Amino acid sequence: MEAHEEVVKATHRDDIEKEQLINRLKRIEGQVRGIQNMIEDDRYCIDVLTQISAVNAALKKVSLHMLERHTSHCVTDAIQNGEGQEAIKELMQVFERFAKA
Repeated sequence: MEAHEEVVKATHRDDIEKEQLINRLKRIEGQVRGIQNMIEDDRYCIDVLTQISAVNAALKKVSLHMLERHTSHCVTDAIQNGEGQEAIKELMQVFERFAKA
């Protein structure tokens, strides 16, 4: 592998989970478009901020679901396969990113 190539890891989700996540993200996408329209229509700042807060909460819910699944499946599998230290280090880096947000 060349130095500039990145290793892409994958997670296999069942069709139901994929559909649920995609539907949530599509709803969030619709909310963001709604916020764009509110700004174009010169809506009251507090109304726009309320919608932004709702989008942030929805994204956080998706993120927490992903973190829970990653911990329950990917990290657990890595520990069982003797790769726990790397998986825990990666997980802690994710927590650090969330803490900064």
